[in-house]
Amino acid sequence: QVHLVESGGGTVQPGGSLTLSCTASGSIATVNTMRWHRQPPGKERELVASITVGLDTNYAGSVQGRFTISRDSSKNTVYLHMNNLKPEDTAVYYCSALIRPTTSWAPSDYWGQGTQVTVSG
Repeated sequence: QVHLVESGGGTVQPGGSLTLSCTASGSIATVNTMRWHRQPPGKERELVASITVGLDTNYAGSVQGRFTISRDSSKNTVYLHMNNLKPEDTAVYYCSALIRPTTSWAPSDYWGQGTQVTVSG
């Protein structure tokens, strides 16, 4: 079936940079909008950024100007380039995507397992 796997998380000092990646694999017909979310400790999950098939992007106000989302459709991969990281960015980061499997008439949302990003001095 379809699954997403994130990678690239780790620990970085304030002001540092980190790039996350997420790759979709399996029996995929189409990959539509791809997204990054995050869940800080003790808080609700929130949308960070999204990117469409046509490469239109949207960002949460808290990350706009610091984060960049991109995708490589040939690899079914979405990236999140994070610059000038702040302690408030500490969270588990998840990717999601609207994907239609080859065995389905309709697309569904799929989620990765998450990767930890810690910003600490």
